[in-house]
Amino acid sequence: MPFEIPSDLHPDLMPVVWLLGNWHGNGQGDYPTIEPFSYEQDVVFAHDTRPFLHYFSRTWITDEAGERLRPGAIETGFLRPAGGNQLELVLAHPTGYAEVWYGEVDGPRITLATDLVARTSTAKEYTAGQRMYGLVEGDLMYAQDMAAEGQEMQSHLWGRLKRV
Repeated sequence: MPFEIPSDLHPDLMPVVWLLGNWHGNGQGDYPTIEPFSYEQDVVFAHDTRPFLHYFSRTWITDEAGERLRPGAIETGFLRPAGGNQLELVLAHPTGYAEVWYGEVDGPRITLATDLVARTSTAKEYTAGQRMYGLVEGDLMYAQDMAAEGQEMQSHLWGRLKRV
């Protein structure tokens, strides 16, 4: 699908302009404290002329045939350029978490790590995360690691999304 840079894009967003748009695809999840799972995902990176991208992701747990079984994770937040190649990401989750991430963009690749994880008293233990996003052959690929439930930082989610 062809991609055009919006004429009203804030200039600070040029390093991450490749994220803009609607994305759809599938991913896998695994962690020592849960059963491996598959999911379908919709992601939106949107702008409104100001120097940030609004990010929204929702997922559905799927069966072996790719059919939706039930809703999965939802998260929303803001990706903010912080000068040079530096980025900030602020995320919120309905499961009781809020996160502040710092990282950098290097061409079509973004790496981020949590600086702060805040959780409500009813949220499961989750202490840190790392994410990588990349534009590969026109697709948005990502991997997410986490430290939670007494486990060290390790792989948790990975997926491939196509621009729609």
